[in-house]
Amino acid sequence: MKSLPQSDETLLIRTDFSDQEGWEALRTAVTTPNEDDFLANVHLVDDPAYRDVTAEQFAALLDPYSLLIVADKLAITSPEQPLLSIYRGEEGTEQLRVIAERLWSIENNISLANMDWDEFTSAAADDGIFRGF
Repeated sequence: MKSLPQSDETLLIRTDFSDQEGWEALRTAVTTPNEDDFLANVHLVDDPAYRDVTAEQFAALLDPYSLLIVADKLAITSPEQPLLSIYRGEEGTEQLRVIAERLWSIENNISLANMDWDEFTSAAADDGIFRGF
């Protein structure tokens, strides 16, 4: 697998290329500030070299205390656009789905160390998706 791009922003990597319109809608949702002008600081990676790369494969490449966001088939094709966030922390690598309109909350707070990962996982719904506090 290709190594991860270098960026000061959190990587958001597309792994599903079956729905271009869905990807464009997701990209718009992630790059549009919310009503309070919050926005996820992400570097969009739209490279077919990452097609079908698994969360486990990405996790193996993460540095300690780093966050990676994956736009997989579920994120691109579902109405809520539940992106897969992968975090490597003290307890190892963990995953959490987050709807696109709330990505800023996880990305901003984890990147700035304002909040702990478990605050987001404990606020996730029973289906494992974080939709906000």
